[in-house]
Amino acid sequence: MKKINYLFGLLIICFAVGCGRTDTDHPSKYEQAIARSKKLLDSIQVERRVPGLDIAVSIDGSVVWSEGFGYADLEHQVPVMPGVTKFRIGSVSKSLTATAIGKLVDEGKMDLKKEIQTYVPYFPEKKYNPTIAQVAGHLGGIRHYQQYEEYYQMNHFKSLEASLSIFSEDTLLFEPGSRYRYSSFGYNLLGAAIEGASGLDYLTYMEKEVFAPLEMSNTCADRNSEVILNRTSFYEVDTLGKLINAPYVNNSYKWAGGGFISTTTDLIKFGQSYLEQRILSEETIREFTTAQQLTDGTRTKYGLGWYVEPTGYSHPGGSVGGIAEFKIYEEEKLVIVLLSNLSWMNYEKEVELIAEDFIAADIKME
Repeated sequence: MKKINYLFGLLIICFAVGCGRTDTDHPSKYEQAIARSKKLLDSIQVERRVPGLDIAVSIDGSVVWSEGFGYADLEHQVPVMPGVTKFRIGSVSKSLTATAIGKLVDEGKMDLKKEIQTYVPYFPEKKYNPTIAQVAGHLGGIRHYQQYEEYYQMNHFKSLEASLSIFSEDTLLFEPGSRYRYSSFGYNLLGAAIEGASGLDYLTYMEKEVFAPLEMSNTCADRNSEVILNRTSFYEVDTLGKLINAPYVNNSYKWAGGGFISTTTDLIKFGQSYLEQRILSEETIREFTTAQQLTDGTRTKYGLGWYVEPTGYSHPGGSVGGIAEFKIYEEEKLVIVLLSNLSWMNYEKEVELIAEDFIAADIKME
């Protein structure tokens, strides 16, 4: 078997000759923005030792750039295929879960003001029981990961109900609504609420009511036991700076909070569905993308499944061997998605720079 370091050397050589890249047809007005963005992502790959990246940008409903960089699998020299390679998207899964909740709200099957036990009767009663909205806005007092083993979970959970056992008996961290505390476990609980409100298991509901209507055929649960075509391999950089295979993890404990894999193509469709109001009503989209308010009147920077920004809304995702940046610019009708197969990276500033470059090109040509 070839050594990872040797392959990484080959990878750098491939950058120079454009290995594993494919451009879509795009209007000439974006050529300079694309050229600068390529240079930026090339430098990131080399400097941060990122095996593979995939990026896509859509403006006003049209994909103006889609390109893959590097390798989905280093050992077998499988290049990233733009819009085809499936990456772990981490907490972008929360935006997908929130969308399912929004559909149930629009259909009159779920009330955001109801306590979580309304839809998850087996969840233990607490001193204060949070509402659906409070849990979705990270105001419910549900804890996040506390231990290394909880993030690098190796156990397989046969049901969503079984996965709640990790935290269900714990005391809430605070009275719901009084504080903000990010919680992936809270979103696992919301997955159970979706089951209770819809009468379907969580993954079936997501497939039938979110993915299928939006033709997101390459988005699915990251099941280790299944052969999933075009799924990337997963990598980390160790304490010595050496690129290694990421540790084994079984994401069955957090489907709703961070357990999906997807492609740039599917996430572009998902983002456009919000801008075009094809998946949720205008009223529900506005509610979910408005920052929540604490009981003392303070506004958070999070809505229901979305970070709220001056330019629109977004959600990053971090998982074992996968990072995602997903941003929607409302006024410019721009959606940008960047996915990679290396843990513990942050591409937010670079994604913002790329988006601003494309927006500037659009304005210049008007």
